[in-house]
Amino acid sequence: MAMNSLKDVYLDQLQDIYSANRQSLDATTKLGRVASDKELSEALIAGQNGISEGMEKIAKLCSDHGIEPTEEFCKGMEGLVKEVHAHALDEEFGSDDVRDAMIITQYQRMVHYALAGYGCLAAFANRLDLDGDAAVLQECLDATADGDRHMTAIATKKVNAAAV
Repeated sequence: MAMNSLKDVYLDQLQDIYSANRQSLDATTKLGRVASDKELSEALIAGQNGISEGMEKIAKLCSDHGIEPTEEFCKGMEGLVKEVHAHALDEEFGSDDVRDAMIITQYQRMVHYALAGYGCLAAFANRLDLDGDAAVLQECLDATADGDRHMTAIATKKVNAAAV
């Protein structure tokens, strides 16, 4: 698809964030399986649920615009998922606490990618006067930001101290 307007960019990026979510869902599931801290594991399960909900919302927006959500492959998230494997899943750790600290690091990198995507999409929807889309995307952005803040709290209140 040629990018001739902001609407074209918007539709392309809806598909991109869907792909990013699909890839991060699998990685988050794997991180949740190896996390040893109970609160971290529960937060990763909540993250999986949030990613799935975001995918459903993005799929609906795509459908409303007559496009398939799966027509784009997000190379940015592909790289982040490779980092998850290299640094959190395939790496050897001297303790579970150190692994948990790395899990949070890698998870938050994926989350920050999603925050940028949702933020841009919400701004595009607002500029295009797609008020319904903008509201949905703002919900996704807010939920993702809440999850990120919760993960930071787990790191700073418990996991990082245990990993020292």
